[in-house]
This record gives sequence, C-alpha cells and structure tokens, in this order.
Amino acid sequence: MVVDLSVRLGRLTLANPIMPASGTFGPELAQAFDLDRLGALVTKSITPEFREGNALPRVAETENGLLNSIGIPGKGLDHFIEHGMPEWRRFAAPLVVSLSAPTVAEFARAAARLARTPGIAAIEANISCPNLEEDGRAFAMLPKTAAAAVAALRRASSLPLWVKLSPNTGDIAAVARACEAAGAEVLVVANTILGLAIDIETGRPKLGAGMGGFSGPAFKPIALRLVWQCAQAVRIPIIGVGGIMNAADAVESLMAGASAVQVGTASFIHPVAMPQVLEGLEEFCQRKGITRIGDLVGVALPRQVTGMAAE
Repeated sequence: MVVDLSVRLGRLTLANPIMPASGTFGPELAQAFDLDRLGALVTKSITPEFREGNALPRVAETENGLLNSIGIPGKGLDHFIEHGMPEWRRFAAPLVVSLSAPTVAEFARAAARLARTPGIAAIEANISCPNLEEDGRAFAMLPKTAAAAVAALRRASSLPLWVKLSPNTGDIAAVARACEAAGAEVLVVANTILGLAIDIETGRPKLGAGMGGFSGPAFKPIALRLVWQCAQAVRIPIIGVGGIMNAADAVESLMAGASAVQVGTASFIHPVAMPQVLEGLEEFCQRKGITRIGDLVGVALPRQVTGMAAE
C-alpha cells in the first residue's frame, strides 16, 4: 500500500512531515544519510550579529533528557549568507532558516535581508530569544511582545513565516493566537523548557550559565500537551517538537494536532534517527491501513476541533 506522506504547511508542500529541530542539525549529517529524504532542512538559529555563546560547559546529560545553554554562537547573518548558504544550496529539500534577534527592529532587518537571499523556502522565527526591549524576557512569553515581533517580520519579508513558541510562558494558547493574528503561517511548538542540574560534588550548576533548555524523552508529555492546546487555539498548521525519539512519538504528536514534526535530541544519540522515524511512520500507516498521513492529524483532539489545523 502506498502512503501519501506529503504535508501542507501554509504555502509550502513538503514531501513528508519529518525535519530537524533548529540547533540540532547541520550539513555534516549528509555523511550519515541522504538529507533530501527529509521533508525540510532547518538551520541553527542565525543572529544578525556575531555571538560568542554562553560560558562552558554548555551541555549536560540528565535522566531521560539533555540540558543545553548554547547561547546561539555564530558569525552573524552576513557570514551565513556568504558562506553558509552555498553549502545549503547543495540540497534539494526546502531550506528553513531559523532567525533570532534581540529587538523587533533587528528581527525585521534580518528578515528583509533573508527575503532577498535565493534558496530560502521559509523563515522560522525563534521568538524564545531574549527581548532587550523587555528587560531580557523572551518575545514568546507574552502575547503582546510575540505579536509585535511577528508583525514586524511579516511586514519585512514575503517569505513563508513559521514562528517557534516557548513552553516557558504561562499561556501558550494566548501567545499562539496572537502570533496567528499577527501573520504567522505555521507555529513550531515548542522550544526547550527551562531546567537545572547540579553537580553535588562541587555544589555548582552543571551548565556554565546555570539554567538551560531541557529536551529529550522526558519532555515529550509536556510537548504533546502544548501541541494539543495550540491546535485548539489556532487554525494554522502546527509543527510538533519535543521528545520525539521514534515513529511512535511522531504519531502521538500528529494525533495531538501537529501536521509535521521536528526531531532534535534523538539525532545526537543516533545520527540516522530522522530517516528511521520517517520509515517507522510509513510502516505504521501501512499497518493501520492509513493511505494519507494527514488523516492522523488531530485525531486525539476534542471532536469539535478535530482537523482544524490539518492542512
């Protein structure tokens, strides 16, 4: 039985719903598998300016998860366009550029520059980054600041606009609605949740910056809850991310209301995790007699909202 794995995300149609989570992936994974098997490729977050990143150590393993406080190190937008884009253009899969910025104005300027750069299929706005105009609180913490960033991005660029939300807000559904109203075409739900690990021998946090973003298997129930809430709050498609280690996890996210999924921590453990998730997803559909992957989207939602964001 042939399974139609294609998914519609706003203006983009992808061959399948599997893609990497930003910050967990790079062109070097082409040594492990054919990257064009993926529905899309997502870069690490690019910032307008050069960034050194956070203090070492930046990564710490925990029970059933991973803490990271990378700090988005990078050489800036100009360097990415000049040196990074030629490498990404080697691949046929649609390229999604994750963008982070410290102010609304910088988000807009960077988005306008990306809009003039050939080879980019969409922008994924990482609004979980600190907003210097709001005392360092992330844009995604409040509907008002999230909407301001998204509206500026939408005015600055005609590229498809994906917006990555934060699990650290008190009301992710309200933030999701604000982003949709401001022009987001797709929501990525969600970034890592803040956590802490302590070395009991030294009495110090295991990460140089103290707190960090928690990801991995233990985060999955929270990620599913966030997708489920957002799917009931908006009509635009959702990409589920958080704790997706295998095909069964991906199926859960789709059933919770996601139209596609991103795989992150699993790729650190098994470099071929993404094609394995894709193969397992197809096998699941064949076993269940499901001919179209979209038929899984939102089946766990309350009946009155099932299918709302299953474009």
